[in-house]
Amino acid sequence: MTPPARPGRPGPGPRPAWPTPWPEVNRTVERLRDGIGEALGDRLVGLYLNGSLALGDFYPPASDIDFHAATAVVLDAPALERLGAMHAAFKAEGGWPARLEGVYLPVAALRRHDPSGDPVPTVGVDWDFGPGRPGPTWILDRWVTREHGVTVTGPDPRELIDPISPADLRAAVVAALLGHWARQLEEGADVGWLRPRNYQAFAVLTMCRALHVLERGTVVPKAEAAAWAMGHLPPPWPAQVERALAWRADERVDDQHLPETLCCIADAVGQARPAG
Repeated sequence: MTPPARPGRPGPGPRPAWPTPWPEVNRTVERLRDGIGEALGDRLVGLYLNGSLALGDFYPPASDIDFHAATAVVLDAPALERLGAMHAAFKAEGGWPARLEGVYLPVAALRRHDPSGDPVPTVGVDWDFGPGRPGPTWILDRWVTREHGVTVTGPDPRELIDPISPADLRAAVVAALLGHWARQLEEGADVGWLRPRNYQAFAVLTMCRALHVLERGTVVPKAEAAAWAMGHLPPPWPAQVERALAWRADERVDDQHLPETLCCIADAVGQARPAG
């Protein structure tokens, strides 16, 4: 589809409104909302869009539809089965319904991050609907929903999510860099998932955002973090970032540049170690 001009990132004023500027995305989200309603009834408290749709840098060729669904209670097996069937049908259909990526969180779990909490239902482009354990980057996602999330249905997300401080954001980034990303650098690590260009772009732009959070204590769109990185980080970062921006929707395998991508990850991990 042909997207309209992308809106700027929301500032301290009103959060982005529902519906979004993308009609096909709206139709998919409406189907998601209605499907969750049929599966959960009054146990659905709220549905919120986060990620690039909330931050204002949605890029249709590559972006996913990120969401948080707040539920009144921990969901039972029949409810999970209904949600699982809905998401399986979406995946089989392809297109925008297959690009839904989100988490179903009881209101108590949404309110504040608990790394020792029970697994919760999650679905993504690269994984099927099922239980997932909260990780440090979920703190960033909750911040985006609280501060900029698009309310599809439900109360203002600030009523459901406690404030998240710059220190909390920095700690989450450090934990992610020294955890998941550092493991990608270990001898014998399986980095096959990084071979496609779009995943190398994801990694480099995620490193830009992570380093920006460490310096500024706030979450910005990846494009804004990329511009910051090109202006503030030494070579080879500017060339790597420029290439990543061009590769966001390029699914071709590129082993030639994978070592350079891993070097960017290693540099970001190294910058996080003093804070860890």
